[in-house]
Order: sequence, then structure tokens, then C-alpha cells
Amino acid sequence: MQVQLFIPCFVDQLFPYTAFNMVKVLEKLGCTVKYNENQTCCGQPAFNAGFWDESKSVCEKFIIENSGSDDPIVSPSASCTGFVRNYYPKLFDNSSVHNEVKDLRSRTYEFSEFLVNVLKVEKLGACLPVKATYHDSCAALRECRIKEEPRKLLANVAGLELAEMEDVETCCGFGGTFAVKYEPISIAMAEQKVNNAQKTGATCIISTDLSCLMHLDGYIRNKNLPIKTMHIADVLASGW
Repeated sequence: MQVQLFIPCFVDQLFPYTAFNMVKVLEKLGCTVKYNENQTCCGQPAFNAGFWDESKSVCEKFIIENSGSDDPIVSPSASCTGFVRNYYPKLFDNSSVHNEVKDLRSRTYEFSEFLVNVLKVEKLGACLPVKATYHDSCAALRECRIKEEPRKLLANVAGLELAEMEDVETCCGFGGTFAVKYEPISIAMAEQKVNNAQKTGATCIISTDLSCLMHLDGYIRNKNLPIKTMHIADVLASGW
């Protein structure tokens, strides 16, 4: 199967190794991976900040870059995937690109759901001897309806012990511009999430979303806590 990579702008700039690990996993599973180097952003940051017209311009660029193909589009971010699926149809309702958006929506996937639901793979031969806990990002859980897929993949990682934390479906406090506008609340929410993770005895927090993990890692580093964060693509690329 040929797939197109959708690498969010912040992943490209701050966590490129996760993108490379996603490619590593997909190629191991026999996928031919393509990447359009002209892609930039899906438009979500501007949209969330209230700049809908500016966001629409960025979205139009994304639509053009991903038109003319039937390939699945795979992303290491449920947040960006959820934005394309749920908000592009609103922005472009009854527009000249309505059909292109409908097509784009139907073939855009978050990484873990693509592996489990499309490729029908749950075991990749990964090995990571660590006790970990999983964080359900708001976007994965509520916008993409992703819950069991990451857990099925993590259950088949040799040496990994997965412990569920309290209030696992509660927001970590990032929320994009929310963390900037409401910093004290955002930090308190990160504190609660990290405390719940530590109560499990885990030394690693895993998620589908690096935006959440970036926020949590900032709190962890500030407090010098003995726990780390890890994207599921990095976990699945471990040990082989």
C-alpha cells in the first residue's frame, strides 16, 4: 500500500525523530511512504485562535497538496487529523472544494488507528522494557473516537507493562492557545495528569499526540520528576 505522510508543523520543527520512526514502522509493514515536502500546516492553530479566514487560506493549500490521489494520508497527530475530519467540512461547506474535502476527510488517519483498523496489524515486534501509562488526548478520544487502538498496539510490545491511570480521559491542560491564555489552569491540569501517571508507578507517559506530551514534558522538566513522555510511534519503533 502507498501512503502519504501528513507531518504536522510542530512535529516537523520540534520532533522530527517521531516522523522518521513512523516511516520506519510503515515501511516495515510493506507500505511505500510518500511525503510532499511543500506541506506546512493544516490550519488548526489559526482556527483555534479565532482567525478563520487566515486558517482557511492555509487549509486550501493543504487541500491542493493532497488532491489528485487516492492514497491514505497518515499522521502522528490525532489533533491535526481530527481538525481535517471535523472542521474542514464546516469551513468549506457548499464551496467549490466541497467534494475534495469530503474525499480528504475519508482517507485521513491517525497513525495508530491506521495500523489497527486499515492495515489490521497489532503486533510489530517492538520491545521496550518499561512500566508505562497511556494518556488519551482529547482530540484522539473525542474527535477521532480512538480509544482501544493504541492499547492493542502497546499490549503487544515486549517488556512493556501498561498501567491505567486515574481520570485517564481528563484533559492534560494543553489545548493549544488555551495553555497560553489560561496558563495557571493549564499548569494545574498538567500537574494533575502527571500526578495520576506517577501514582501508577509508571516511568513513561505514552500518547498519540505530541502536543499533549510536549505540555506534560514541560511540567515534568520544570519539576525535575522521574518520568518521561514518549509518542506511540517511538515506542513501536523500539527494539528492532
